[in-house]
Amino acid sequence: MNTLDDLFAEGVAGRPVLVRADLNVPLDGDTITDDGRIRASLPTIARLAAAGAQVVVAAHLGRPKGVPDPSLSLAPVAARLGELLGAEVALAADVVGPSAKSTVDGLVDGAVAMLENVRFDERETHKVTAARGMMALEIAQFMGPEGAFVSDGFGVVHRKQASVVEIAKELPAYAGDLVLAELAVLRRLTGEPPRPYVVALGGSKVSDKLAVIESLLPKVDAILVGGAMCFTFLAAEGLGIGDSLLEADMIDTCKRLLAEHADKIMLPADVVIADEFSADANTHTVLVAQIREHWKGLDIGPITVERYSDVLRGAGTVFWNGPMGVFELAPFAEGTRGIAQSIVDSEAFSVVGGGDSAAAVRLLGLPEDGFSHISTGGGASLEYLEGKDLPGIAVLDH
Repeated sequence: MNTLDDLFAEGVAGRPVLVRADLNVPLDGDTITDDGRIRASLPTIARLAAAGAQVVVAAHLGRPKGVPDPSLSLAPVAARLGELLGAEVALAADVVGPSAKSTVDGLVDGAVAMLENVRFDERETHKVTAARGMMALEIAQFMGPEGAFVSDGFGVVHRKQASVVEIAKELPAYAGDLVLAELAVLRRLTGEPPRPYVVALGGSKVSDKLAVIESLLPKVDAILVGGAMCFTFLAAEGLGIGDSLLEADMIDTCKRLLAEHADKIMLPADVVIADEFSADANTHTVLVAQIREHWKGLDIGPITVERYSDVLRGAGTVFWNGPMGVFELAPFAEGTRGIAQSIVDSEAFSVVGGGDSAAAVRLLGLPEDGFSHISTGGGASLEYLEGKDLPGIAVLDH
């Protein structure tokens, strides 16, 4: 595939360059609570601007369902990107309408502008390829004959969307530095990584992680299960789990996995339970065989943290995806903190698989440089490890 270096070799000064970034950051009203994805996108955008390109950023925020939603405007994102760049980032009022066209036409060399949330146009995520293609064509037309496209939003490359796939068919397309860095790390994980290879998996649902679990089990030495998904595994072992999250239709699958891979799958020995889902709830730490009726398990306990940490400290490679508990609430954050700290303390090649895990690192104040790599794309990382083709990458190879 062509890379950003190839684009620079051709020359970018004075050319409009569309950068698809993943700037889907969490918001509290108009306040960005974690700007990690913006900072991760900054190097490619800044590099293009410094070389004199007319940079147009395309991104989405949330799920506005194809219609403008003021609460999901990219205005706070454009403002934060401008702060980090040290220059104003103009935000178009639409995606492909008159404001987008005039904003792009008004760009001077070295300036950066942003289109409004691409998901405000229903064609961005349309199931019909032709509809997505028409949106991409409209964007390409106002980018002009000298326009180019840089795919740098790794968090969306597993999606068949207009600004990810179809636009790469309309403009000369290049892989950005962030995408290349993410792919290099994932290729290392799927090659011959240093042993032992340990995976820490959390999150809510077994069904969300089943494909990656089954793909990784033959390749890894241990999978440490946490998060709400652990309770379906515990139920599969015949334990009572109170009112903890349960995927009843996954119990038989969990029984099979445990029977086939008892030597690799580790489950919690103790958990933190609460009488309600609240930071003010009554809590107890109990062994997994002692979960109280009508109480909810919301974190792994200290015995489990220590057992898992022993495995992590001796690992050669660690992949972590999904928090161990409801880390956003203080009473249920220690499991995630303990596992993350153990990874930091290890000498392993360590990859944080994006999403909530990356947010937890920052929210809990852990050193980002304590991990070898923090991915910006949880879903994309998992699908790559499952062996799936990523449409936004495949189109760059053509």
